[in-house]
Amino acid sequence: MTTVLTRPSETPRRKHHGLRHQLRILHVTAAADFKLKYFGSVLGYVWSIAKPLALFSMLYVVFGHIFHLGAISRYYPVSLLMGIVFFNFFADATNMGMSSLVARESLLRKLSFPRFIIPTSATLTAAITFAVNSIVVASFVAWNRISPQPAWVLIVPLLFELYLFILGIAFILSKLFVRLRDIGQVWELLLQLMFYASPIIYPIGYLPPVLRKLAFLNPFVQVLQDLRAIVLYQDLPPNRITVANAFGFAGARLIPIAIAFGVFGFGLFLFKREEPWFAERV
Repeated sequence: MTTVLTRPSETPRRKHHGLRHQLRILHVTAAADFKLKYFGSVLGYVWSIAKPLALFSMLYVVFGHIFHLGAISRYYPVSLLMGIVFFNFFADATNMGMSSLVARESLLRKLSFPRFIIPTSATLTAAITFAVNSIVVASFVAWNRISPQPAWVLIVPLLFELYLFILGIAFILSKLFVRLRDIGQVWELLLQLMFYASPIIYPIGYLPPVLRKLAFLNPFVQVLQDLRAIVLYQDLPPNRITVANAFGFAGARLIPIAIAFGVFGFGLFLFKREEPWFAERV
């Protein structure tokens, strides 16, 4: 009787190879989608910068000058542009993630691979555009002679929190979109409402205390306000309204963070539960 022995290193090595293969698929699909997004366009990638700048210019003229919101702070233009860029990232990533499974119908039916790669690559495509737009925001920050501070290291975990929140929503929407295509119209309406309900154009201090607390339950608002406080308003305490200020205690900061991680976990759970039937239902 012979005993077949397996090397202990084979399983970890196989897992490492599988992870590396999945990361390569993510990289290739996200980069390809970004290139195809502007394929055949005369201006090409310039559109990824031109669209948020055009919206910023219009909103700044109307709200910054006509409604005099620009008098609130000399950093209002940068704050407005930051809000627009971050909201565009949120909207683009969730919209692309929502329709990603249907758009990749042929891949679902022909190839065997983890399905979560598809909505994840869609959100990464939006993240590439966001990275390009962030260069414009950084240019505005430099133009205003805002010096980097040690607190800027917190930008990385804040962006990670926002991305997890977006990815969780993308998982939920992509799962729902396979069954109900009307969810696209519903989400478009909700995004419009969210744009004006969030402190993108106006300072969050304009909201009553109760609405301010409700707004901070949205991790997007919490991340945006924390980033503004870190980058723009370190020396201007009256403008540094964060979730801790709104709720009156430091531990309140954990509320939107817990919501972000909860949405991600719930979205991944729903997605994995429906994953075996995606190829049949698209």
